[in-house]
Amino acid sequence: MRIAQGVEMLEIPSEMFGPGAKMNLTLLYDEQDAILVDAGLAGCERAIIAAMEAAGVPFDRLNKIIVTHHDFDHLSGLPGLLKLAGRKIEVLAHTEEIPYIEGTKDLTEKVKKAHADLPAEQLEAQLENYRKREKVAVDIALADGQELPYCGGIIAVHTPGHTPGHLCLYLKNAKTVVAGDATVADNGKLFGPAPIFTVDMPQAVKSVQKIAALKPEKIICYHGGLVSERVAEQLLAIK
Repeated sequence: MRIAQGVEMLEIPSEMFGPGAKMNLTLLYDEQDAILVDAGLAGCERAIIAAMEAAGVPFDRLNKIIVTHHDFDHLSGLPGLLKLAGRKIEVLAHTEEIPYIEGTKDLTEKVKKAHADLPAEQLEAQLENYRKREKVAVDIALADGQELPYCGGIIAVHTPGHTPGHLCLYLKNAKTVVAGDATVADNGKLFGPAPIFTVDMPQAVKSVQKIAALKPEKIICYHGGLVSERVAEQLLAIK
């Protein structure tokens, strides 16, 4: 879906979240750069590449991937994309998220919490998948307020709460926020992140207010897609 000049929302099917569910990745591009925001689930790499091609951006143009945070549905597709590329693609993330992405911080307890309702055998399978996951090195550490000179200007916004180093992006030319999981959407209505998957809900709400202060005209939620009506007003209403 075209959001603005040089901004595409890639709608990638993800049945694990329910029938018809999608992950909404963001693709940014201009003559110099092609940047993917988040990498989806392992196994969805070919669908992501096909969506890029459909948007008119060949996969061989991709030169950067920005990771909003370390949740598996945003990160587990990254090793596969890097392997399929067969060339150097820079990986960027907030400095506080890097230990989780690179695997130097243990996430066993978080995995247990996220899958607490599963039978013991299935929970152990999830833990085994976590233990076997491929680690990825981050090339560029981002800081709050840092402006990246790509695709018309991208401002990194540290939005902790859902995870410690969660990152949103403000696209200056498009006046659009790429929200990651800082907010979710349902039929055009915005909500805060799911509490069960959020490490610090009060902090997450403060981060939503931080996004609201940017007065975006549009917001792309990884879960729920594009919202373009009363965006700042809806963000301010999240408590």
